[in-house]
Amino acid sequence: MQSRYHEVYQEWQQDPDTFWGEAAKALHWFKPPTRVFDPDQGVYGRWFADGETNTCYNCLDRHIADGRGGDRALIFDSAMTGDQRIYSYDDMLTEVQAVAAVLKNLGVEKGDRVIIYMPMVPEAVFSMLACARLGAIHSVVFGGFAAHELATRLDDSQAKVVISASCGLEPGRVVPYKPLLDQAVDMARVKPDCCLILQRDQLHAALRYEHGDADFAHLVEVEKAKGTVVPCAVMAATDPLYILYTSGTTGQPKGVVRDNGGHMVALNWTMANIYGVSPGEAFWAASDIGWVVGHSYIVYGPLLAGNATVVFEGKPVGTPDSAAFWRVIEDYDVKVLFTAPTAFRAIRRDDPDGDLVYRHDLSGLRALFLAGERADPETLKWAERLLKVPVIDHWWQTETGWAIAANPAGLGLLPFKYGSPTLPMPGYAIEVVDDAGHPVEAGTLGNIVIRLPLPPGCLVSFWNADQRFRATCLDEFPGYYKTADAGMRDEDGYVFVMARTDDIINCAGHRLSTGAMEEVCAMHPDVAECAVIGVMDALKGQIPCGFLVLKNRVTRDNALIIREVVDLVRQEIGPVAAFRTVMIVERLPKTRSGKILRGTMQKIADGMPWKMPATIDDPAILDEIGAILRNHGYAGPSPTPSAA
Repeated sequence: MQSRYHEVYQEWQQDPDTFWGEAAKALHWFKPPTRVFDPDQGVYGRWFADGETNTCYNCLDRHIADGRGGDRALIFDSAMTGDQRIYSYDDMLTEVQAVAAVLKNLGVEKGDRVIIYMPMVPEAVFSMLACARLGAIHSVVFGGFAAHELATRLDDSQAKVVISASCGLEPGRVVPYKPLLDQAVDMARVKPDCCLILQRDQLHAALRYEHGDADFAHLVEVEKAKGTVVPCAVMAATDPLYILYTSGTTGQPKGVVRDNGGHMVALNWTMANIYGVSPGEAFWAASDIGWVVGHSYIVYGPLLAGNATVVFEGKPVGTPDSAAFWRVIEDYDVKVLFTAPTAFRAIRRDDPDGDLVYRHDLSGLRALFLAGERADPETLKWAERLLKVPVIDHWWQTETGWAIAANPAGLGLLPFKYGSPTLPMPGYAIEVVDDAGHPVEAGTLGNIVIRLPLPPGCLVSFWNADQRFRATCLDEFPGYYKTADAGMRDEDGYVFVMARTDDIINCAGHRLSTGAMEEVCAMHPDVAECAVIGVMDALKGQIPCGFLVLKNRVTRDNALIIREVVDLVRQEIGPVAAFRTVMIVERLPKTRSGKILRGTMQKIADGMPWKMPATIDDPAILDEIGAILRNHGYAGPSPTPSAA
């Protein structure tokens, strides 16, 4: 199939209003917008400003009205408990209306905020959609998040209700949520009126009735028995749908605000055009609803487009082995999988030859999409070889909500270039500029920026902080949104995202990309994953420091492997990289979403004060990293790292 990408991108460039206006017609509007973009509203303009709609209606009621109520809507699979459930669109509407009725009985109205602090269970999705149905603004906080971080979000959002669960499940352990929630409520200046708790069989929580705690499942069952019908609130397209606080914030959290109209138009467009899925097909974003991927592509995108979405409670390895993904794909005939590269690096480490892949029928899978961090070419090639489907790196951010650059399967694939998420999607005019804002030549490293206005679906501002949004994202490069990513475009316009701008190191006057060095390290056949950071050096300012995790079953001498990796970087990048310091580690510190905590590692190496990241998966790994750094003569961790 010849790609239609260039034709479609040109259509957007020539007439953005017509392009997005046509995309909006695929959805239901109580009042269709008469103007697609109004540049005079909001911080940088607003999309579909006079239109009226409801996101929940478009996710559920619209498909039922079209006769598809019996189709699969949500597939729940818990590798932790063995629980498997499939909900049709009719089933979903029943569940969502019941949750909406419970919230309505608690006084939740249009514009009120509701915090959802839950594990990967269907009730979390029902709760998000119930808020959308009522016009309440949900803010999902990753289940098990630190109490202090949850408290700051309670204060900033002034949430009226919290929906939570007694516990979450991790391989080999039960994570109690209720004590963390209780601590957060006690700390918060603004207390919620009520905390609804889903009691799980693995751990029952004591409810604090004097604080307004209530049993979620009981109240929902009462409303289901009554058959309560809750109509959809009529929402302005510009009304907020949700607040998503970005990870790792300190002080006042940074709440990304997404609207109703532009959000649903953009996500619905992406399902067919970027991911290439049709209504009724199963789409699986192997992420968590606490992250933006979960919002966009576990909940809203698939349901807006009439797909079946997979909610998976488990891990790519250890639940019970590295075949977990293959089992789910086979069991539910998943057509497209979307996950983070770190998941595939973990699978590759445990099963480097892919022995477990061949035990499952993956013939229905058409494509694998990777995002969330830099996708190293070696992992891409490994996945391509084993899965025998296109493996597509695409790049986006919490702030954008959907892909800035991708290789669009639905429009026909473009030629691949390893290390590149390919070309900008319609809506995104990408430029690469120097620190003064001047465009740089093709192949030159610089700041990646996006010309305003941002397309539908992107953040409209930060919650109650327009000026902070301007200062953080818009002021440095006037007329552009600053992605805070560094990279370049080649002569064909392909985008190469090398690192966050604060991950570019200056070594003896040379701007060097740690991402490029990581790519080379990952080429070594014994390396499962790696991280490269810049550490302080008295002579050169900064030098690169590499951390390698080796594949299972590697028996070769570590010193030999290190020499080979150093030689490889010298060969591929050149002596200018000054890449000599390499350490082999058992594992890398990561967030729960799989992002490597390079910034924290750098602070430890430089002996700088550092805070325990609120999103860290296992804090003990930082002690391991600190010990290894001390053994190599670096400062190691500060004696009393402050809590985030």
